[in-house]
Amino acid sequence: MKYEDAGVNIDRKAAALQAASTKIKSTYTPEVLWGLGAFGGMLEVSRLKTMEQPVLVASTDGVGTKTLLAAQTGRWEGLGFDIVNHCVNDLLVQGARPLFFLDYVASARLEAEVLGAVLASLAEACQAAGIPLLGGETAEMPGVYHPGGLDLVGTIVGVVDRPKIVDGSRVEPGDVILALPSSGLHTNGYSLARQVFAGFDLAQPRPELGGASLATALLEPHRSYLEPVSRLLDSGLEVGAMAHITGGGVYENLPRVLPQGLGAEIHRGSWPIPPIFGLIQQLGQVELAEMFRVFNMGLGYLIVMKESSAEQALQTLGVGYRVGRIVAGAGVRVV
Repeated sequence: MKYEDAGVNIDRKAAALQAASTKIKSTYTPEVLWGLGAFGGMLEVSRLKTMEQPVLVASTDGVGTKTLLAAQTGRWEGLGFDIVNHCVNDLLVQGARPLFFLDYVASARLEAEVLGAVLASLAEACQAAGIPLLGGETAEMPGVYHPGGLDLVGTIVGVVDRPKIVDGSRVEPGDVILALPSSGLHTNGYSLARQVFAGFDLAQPRPELGGASLATALLEPHRSYLEPVSRLLDSGLEVGAMAHITGGGVYENLPRVLPQGLGAEIHRGSWPIPPIFGLIQQLGQVELAEMFRVFNMGLGYLIVMKESSAEQALQTLGVGYRVGRIVAGAGVRVV
């Protein structure tokens, strides 16, 4: 027997990696000493000596069942942006900037065309973030994954100077909550969304979505907040806390960064909710509280500031909305 008889084609994977090598190497910065092909990626980090107390910040996440919609529609080109931007945003919450990214791509059978599209999008997303795709893993595991499925996971490492860590410790009642808008579902809630739209024609234009198709709305890539949030962090304005609104929605993510004894009020109508959420709620008959628990509802990233700094912060960000305030108590109320 050969390995291929067991469902694993080494040559096909190697050819796909070779085809994507140019784009992967295009992400390399001068600090990259060894990347593609190495047992471990190597990055020279002497620039961290300019910091008082450099602190590494790391995060791992996955695209989840959004990959099933990509497989169903044949649209793979946004998945790299989904995972890279998700991980970048997670680091930003504590004031960290990304250093490098690692990927993990696995399926029952790695199709060269699909793997090439995913790796290309990962490289493009890393290049947009200004970080190298330093290493990764591609695995063909029949029996572990269902045929036609694909798992995409990313690990990111960033750095923040310890005196500049954003930890929420100085947040007080009366502080203002600003929001940066999401581009849609980002990478969360797809198990529910797929159930709601099961049997629907994903390619058909829908008037509720401004003529866009369900596939386009659902596969809109996860937005990166690196550029606007970096401007804010570099502006000298005091940032009290930040939250990336991912799985668990605003109800679970915002309390994670608030001191004990403080909660938040989110004011409905103070920001535009992308129409895809209204369609999910209507067709799935989903209660509003459940929508806010599962989805970001257009609130991609929240920033807590002092009232006196709120307007200047919005000008610095260039986009955003004043959506609520910090109150005494616990949890989040949408009012």
